[in-house]
Amino acid sequence: MIGSIVDLDVEAIVNAANQSLLGGGGVDGVIHRTAGPGLLEECRSVGGCLPGEAKLTAGHNLRARWVIHTVGPIWRGGQNGEDAVLASCYRNALTLVLSQGLASVAFPAIATGVYGFPKDRAAEIAVTTIIEVLAAVPSPVDVILCAFPARDGRFIERAIIRSRARGAP
Repeated sequence: MIGSIVDLDVEAIVNAANQSLLGGGGVDGVIHRTAGPGLLEECRSVGGCLPGEAKLTAGHNLRARWVIHTVGPIWRGGQNGEDAVLASCYRNALTLVLSQGLASVAFPAIATGVYGFPKDRAAEIAVTTIIEVLAAVPSPVDVILCAFPARDGRFIERAIIRSRARGAP
């Protein structure tokens, strides 16, 4: 899906946050501005979030009822566990989706902006991790991978095509 994650009709959206959870640029800034001051106030009480973890807050003024905040890894060349941390972001966010009994969630391209994670590699990790997690659950969850701007959507499309070629559903 190409567009802004805040415009989607889903139960939860994932925020590619920084460790403070107090807002920033990119997707994080858009989510905080759209959600309004209540989100910032709630995030102050959460106490931050370490890379790879995920924290749940209300959606406040967003269309989505929930926001799942996760902190991606800063790219340092790929030899410092970045892939595992990014996979943990998706896995832990989906764990929260499942524990809340939610039927739909939208993810941005985590860590591919100012954190510098290569987009092709990040898309592969996102698609692979989502497929692995959802293959083990009995009830369906609609997952939207949201890209903005349009050029980022090509990375997600290629990752989905590659996963299907390997036999994933």
